[in-house]
Amino acid sequence: MNVAAPVLAAPHADRALAASAALATAPAPVGRPRSPNHHGSHRHLLTRDAFAVPADVDAIIVPTARPTTYLAHVVALAGHHRCTLVVLCSRRASAAAATALAERAGVEVIAVDVADVPRKLLPPFRTTSMLRGGRFDRRTDTSLKRNLGLLLAAVSGWERVVYVDDDVVIPQPDDLRTAAGLLDTFTGVGLSVGGYPDNSVVCHAYREAGGDQDTFIGTGALAVGRESFTSFFPNIYNEDWFFLLGETGLAPSAVTGQALQKPYDPYRDTMRARTEELGDCLAEGLFGLLDAGRGLTEAGAGYWRWFLGRRRRFIDEVIGMVGDTQPNGPARDRMIAALKAARGRNRLIEPQLCVDYLTAWRADREVWREHVEAACHHRKGRPVPDLLAELRLPHRYRSGD
Repeated sequence: MNVAAPVLAAPHADRALAASAALATAPAPVGRPRSPNHHGSHRHLLTRDAFAVPADVDAIIVPTARPTTYLAHVVALAGHHRCTLVVLCSRRASAAAATALAERAGVEVIAVDVADVPRKLLPPFRTTSMLRGGRFDRRTDTSLKRNLGLLLAAVSGWERVVYVDDDVVIPQPDDLRTAAGLLDTFTGVGLSVGGYPDNSVVCHAYREAGGDQDTFIGTGALAVGRESFTSFFPNIYNEDWFFLLGETGLAPSAVTGQALQKPYDPYRDTMRARTEELGDCLAEGLFGLLDAGRGLTEAGAGYWRWFLGRRRRFIDEVIGMVGDTQPNGPARDRMIAALKAARGRNRLIEPQLCVDYLTAWRADREVWREHVEAACHHRKGRPVPDLLAELRLPHRYRSGD
């Protein structure tokens, strides 16, 4: 039976999505300035247009905190690929509602309310505990959901899974099969995200003020193979960049196909910019080393002292650009307020914190690897419903038609 291709977006979002897609895919203006204090693109670190024999997708993993209507596209996507849909729910999302939606479409689904996940199912991470309760504490469950998805994939014996965010649209569903096929060669394969650009608040403002700013691959639409299930997502902004890193550099990564990010407002409040700043600094600092052909082991206290000064100069530069290019009014005021919030949070980041975080991250990589390997050793080859019961994971499971 042929399953219809996914609907691209809800009707009320069509015009906004199309407009943002056109904006994002249009050629960059000639003479767009490049800051001496910032690398606007890391795309040269990725392999493009690699040949692949398309492969089946075992599961689509969707972390969600939005109402169930946001899942319509990924349900259709899972139906198209005849694969399992894993929905990891919190806040306004619920496992019961997600299961009902998938069941009506005849899609096999595993849905979990993450608030009910046993604490011991995932290991404690030093990268989380060292920031807990302080100014850099990230009070979201996004990384927890992504790691839970990795664990489920590993113990279920899946070979190729794809992360898709609930506000991302895949116009050509078979792009996922191309990405999955590339996993024989690459650690991670992202779809090129168009639509509304997927950047930090600071980088959004830089682009809107005329700066030369690109995007990178990420878990908005990212295919991951079994060999990568022993990497993990730290609880920090840009967690997907950290997932793609190895001990010394970027693991082999590629980009193919296209995904579209639905519009959102990065300047809605200043908290977003504050909570992003540590992760944005760490990731941009590390990828800046890779851009220069250097390794992650060179990220010592001296490097971070230099980089943090450079980052502060960049934010000051963007504040000036926004003031010069944006018309007076509430929109410009919100952009500048967000940038000042990022700058204020940046001033609290010490070089030694960056060094200590990377030390903890390396230790956490080993903790996660051992945790996944132990879980697989005890549960290899069991049917998925039995595995879920043995993990004592509260869930809803429905097989497909």
